[in-house]
Amino acid sequence: MGPQINTLKRACLIPLLALLVMSLQVGAIAQTTSAVVLAPNAASFDLKTLYEAALEQDASIRASRATADSGREKIPQARAGLLPQISAAATRNHNNLDSTAPNILGNLSTVNDKYFSDSKTVQLRQPLMNMQRWLQFEQAKSLVAEAEATLDRDLQNLVVRVAGAYFENLLADEQLELVLAQKKTYATMVDAAKKGLAAGSGTRTDIDDAQSRLDMALAQELEARQNQDLTRRQLELLVNQPVNKVAKLNVSALKLLGPEPANLEAWTLKAEQNSPEMKAMQARLDAARREVSKSQAGHLPTLDAVAQWSNSGNENITRINSRYENKTLGVQLNIPIFSGGYVNSTIRQAVAEQTRAEESLEAMRRDLGVRVHKEYRGVSEGVLRVRALEQAVRSAEQMMQSTQMSLKAGARTQLDVLNAQQQYTLALRDLAQARFVYLLSKLKLASLAGEDALASVEGINEFFKPGNFATSGVQK
Repeated sequence: MGPQINTLKRACLIPLLALLVMSLQVGAIAQTTSAVVLAPNAASFDLKTLYEAALEQDASIRASRATADSGREKIPQARAGLLPQISAAATRNHNNLDSTAPNILGNLSTVNDKYFSDSKTVQLRQPLMNMQRWLQFEQAKSLVAEAEATLDRDLQNLVVRVAGAYFENLLADEQLELVLAQKKTYATMVDAAKKGLAAGSGTRTDIDDAQSRLDMALAQELEARQNQDLTRRQLELLVNQPVNKVAKLNVSALKLLGPEPANLEAWTLKAEQNSPEMKAMQARLDAARREVSKSQAGHLPTLDAVAQWSNSGNENITRINSRYENKTLGVQLNIPIFSGGYVNSTIRQAVAEQTRAEESLEAMRRDLGVRVHKEYRGVSEGVLRVRALEQAVRSAEQMMQSTQMSLKAGARTQLDVLNAQQQYTLALRDLAQARFVYLLSKLKLASLAGEDALASVEGINEFFKPGNFATSGVQK
């Protein structure tokens, strides 16, 4: 009975163990599936999330913040030159003294004396009149203003860099979709041309023409996929993480609006007043002017208040264990008389640097006006271009449909259909590109005018579909 009972137990346990193993496998598969489903959602980006991620992860912005932090330290450093300076010193020396003097007999006699001496000193020095240090403190304010404006400029440039990379990636996605649709159409036409030739209604030329276009579409597909991968990697470089999905443009929500105000001079004036680039260059000019005044102050005297306490002693044979304590309080006036022409040289150098800063500011003002003019026209004329291309797409689509119907009626050839299809595809490509150029011009114009970067991003981000994302690759 014993062996039979054991056999029965094993027969019952084996199915139970099998069920347990299957349940564990199913649970593991379910967890894996949920992880696969949720993982892409964690890396879905629109323009705003890309910008926010780049603010934290972009190496150039991190370097700009560190540069600004370094520049802010110039004010404490310059202020330190106006505050009291306290120093302390302590010394202990071993002295070996040989004294030669005539003795009572009139003969020279040398006496060697070895002893220790020590001293302790504490000094407080407060500048009362020092124009160089005061002007250096004022100059530090201009240098900090330049550092802050440079950081603002880099933050504005980040908006343009992120938007440019984002739009290029979306354009690459759309280009690939168009190429794939075109390849599918050409493949269908090749098949139709072969069937037409077999039925006696087509020619070999139709087949060769359709095949040549199909081969070109295959080459364009390779190029489009390469461009898509490159633009996606550029995005990942900005945010320092994988970008699996990006939000697509919501064409129905896109509002084609011109610049507000619709006045180029007003935008130019606004840019000259608010542009971080202009603010940085203006602060640099102010610092250069302070440098001229600071160099000229090298001819001026300085006046310091000095308080000092000292305690010294020695252990020589004449004064055993003697100690001296001295307390002084007074002012010290230093008058520069001649320094070998150094001060005059620094003045000439500072004047030259000021001239360079003035001319650089003027050159930047002129260049800024040209760039504002370019982006202003990019927005105002971009509206007209997008609308014109939208009409061109509708016309090309209508022509393609009419050509296909004419082909069935025998009034058009297969070549005419292929040309109409290609013209329609080119119109769609140009329209997509024009929309992104328009949006990028809006961001660039706002950046040049010194408008709030996040507000500009949010204004453009509302034109992209929430929850409708383009994947990192287009299926074949």
